[in-house]
Amino acid sequence: MKVEPLGPSHNRAAFHCGVAELDQYLHHQASQDAKRKVAAPFVMIDTSGAGVILGYYTLSAYAVRLQELPEPLARKLPRYPLLPATLVGRLAVGSEHRGRNLGRLLLMDALHRSWRNTAEIGSIGVVVEAYDESARAFYRRHEFTSLLDRPDKLFLSMRTIEKAFRNF
Repeated sequence: MKVEPLGPSHNRAAFHCGVAELDQYLHHQASQDAKRKVAAPFVMIDTSGAGVILGYYTLSAYAVRLQELPEPLARKLPRYPLLPATLVGRLAVGSEHRGRNLGRLLLMDALHRSWRNTAEIGSIGVVVEAYDESARAFYRRHEFTSLLDRPDKLFLSMRTIEKAFRNF
């Protein structure tokens, strides 16, 4: 398995995760978003065979309002009205590949990639969009906390991410 940027050789049409919005995005919109620099889609592929897409995620720039952050974190940050963050807008695993911890691996790749990029572009953390309670529970298991008044958006500070990957 490996994670790489979405490219023309990837068979997007064969991917199905069971969530129509996430399937449709990969099938019809992801390559356009990449070309327009709206989002950077990454795919996990099976390298042992035909390069089947096992899962995917997207990264993009994001601005989080200071007042959306939990107070213990907000008080440590500059008092700018908007702070730079990285958005994991979508994350999905193919239905036939569930139960293999691929969602966790995709998330770890997204977090590591986001952290590595802070050397070149500022980001105080990663924001994720969780479409249902199951997705929210997944992110909470990985130390994300909900943004205030936004249960569908969760946050993990770059300091926490850095601690996890510093010696990795």
